Amino acid sequence: MSRILIVEDEVRIASFLENGLRANGYTTAIASNGHAAMSMSRSGEFDLMILDLGLPGKDGIDVLRELRAEGSSLPVIILTARTSVIETVLGLNGGADDYIGKPFRFDELLARIRVRLRDEPSPEPTVLQVGDAALDLRAHQAIVSGKAVALSKREFALAEVFFQHPGQVLSRQQLLNTVWHYDFHPGSNVVDVYVGYLRKKLGSHRITSVRGMGYRLEDVSREAS
Repeated sequence: MSRILIVEDEVRIASFLENGLRANGYTTAIASNGHAAMSMSRSGEFDLMILDLGLPGKDGIDVLRELRAEGSSLPVIILTARTSVIETVLGLNGGADDYIGKPFRFDELLARIRVRLRDEPSPEPTVLQVGDAALDLRAHQAIVSGKAVALSKREFALAEVFFQHPGQVLSRQQLLNTVWHYDFHPGSNVVDVYVGYLRKKLGSHRITSVRGMGYRLEDVSREAS
């Protein structure tokens, strides 16, 4: 399991990143200032760093330069509100592997993380299968017992999270962060509403509620066997 160091001083964004990455199978830790980032990155425990630039104590660019001066090859993705050409060039020349401006889309960040952590290029699966239900990533549709089921864009995004983590309980907050991103009110019931939509289309028995915890995608064929 890859371990990612999140260097971000804004609590709301740090929490959003942590929840989203954990929902996608990563282990995370947070450093809220430049000095903590240096100390934690030197531990050798991390596989990748997500680095904000405007940090208290020590600027992100200084953190990056020190790491590279020490010979660290830790992959670093800069995630910052500084999006001018000069700042971007400065970051990449300073040793960053990638540069993403805020505001950002979590799915884009996730894709770039996967590229940096991938040891060897390998084709991504185009169909996610769980029992007798599948999700066709190219056609953007579900297939249930051999029959195609059309999903809206948001329904498909939610279904993809479930199909990527079959049998795993996913909290409402994890689903909200991953599918609707951090700009959606955490008290909203939008997750429950869309889970209801998926149940109607995929079968109510496929997505079960785990009281006080969240939802889980079940392998129905395994239950039936």
